[in-house]
Amino acid sequence: MKRLLVRAVRDKAMKPWLLLALLGLSAASGPSKQEDEDYEDVPINKTWVLSPRVYESEVTLILNKLLEGYDNKLRPDIGGKPTVIETAVYVNSIGPVDPINMEYTIDIFFAQTWYDSRLKFNSSMKLLMLNSNMVGKIWIPDTFFRNSRKSDAHWITTPNRLLRLWSNGRVMYTLRLTINAECYLKLHNFPMDEHSCPLEFSSYGYPKNEIMYRWQRRAVEVADQRFWRLYQFAFVGLRNTSDVAHTQSGEYVILTIFFDLSRRMGYFTIQTYIPCSMIVVLSWVSFWINKDAVPARTSLELKDLLL
Repeated sequence: MKRLLVRAVRDKAMKPWLLLALLGLSAASGPSKQEDEDYEDVPINKTWVLSPRVYESEVTLILNKLLEGYDNKLRPDIGGKPTVIETAVYVNSIGPVDPINMEYTIDIFFAQTWYDSRLKFNSSMKLLMLNSNMVGKIWIPDTFFRNSRKSDAHWITTPNRLLRLWSNGRVMYTLRLTINAECYLKLHNFPMDEHSCPLEFSSYGYPKNEIMYRWQRRAVEVADQRFWRLYQFAFVGLRNTSDVAHTQSGEYVILTIFFDLSRRMGYFTIQTYIPCSMIVVLSWVSFWINKDAVPARTSLELKDLLL
């Protein structure tokens, strides 16, 4: 439109009524897109600066009410019945197994579930899904792994812990752990030996009259075994047991998972037996060489000595 106006001004032969018509069309069409970008809408009424108060959400009100007067140093139902902790383990991977140090490495997701009557609430929401920030504000069991030599919790990119809270006071606490646990291998049947590597856990300070551990219905599950790093061993199966340990400080409930492993015979056949057999057969070649061929016999004897 601007080009037409400029052309009309330059063209003196254009009729006046046509020039007025072009001016009217230019005014009616309004500013172009580029002209719109050059302007900014400035609000006249600035009452939006006074924003209304933001009220706390229903979840925040529930948590604040539950934590009011809550003492996380005391277990649920203290002085009464024992607290029952239901446990479940998801095995992410096993291995490697170290026969020299008599230990193995395991990566697990460890879940514990219990009831805390102090955490009951009435709401339309039956389940609260919380992160690790809530873990330190409520009571959690003092579970430890009895045969672990080194245990690491995963903290990248955030603590690998979760918390679930139901309206009836049920609490579920899950975390991911990598554990180096003791496994005393019996090697008298090597290389056709089989082993059961245990993973034991219990409460550190509460005896069985305070805390009772028991397995859930689906207590132990395993991931895809193709990515496990067992190398020399094959995973045969597992079993879980429950026992009571008698100590000077009391009786403690101990839950144990046994991982049954068998050594791979094919691994040692290729790595050990076949190379050793070839060396022995090679040493016999010297008996078929003429006794007068001293250089040939000497080279074979030197090779045997080096091997």
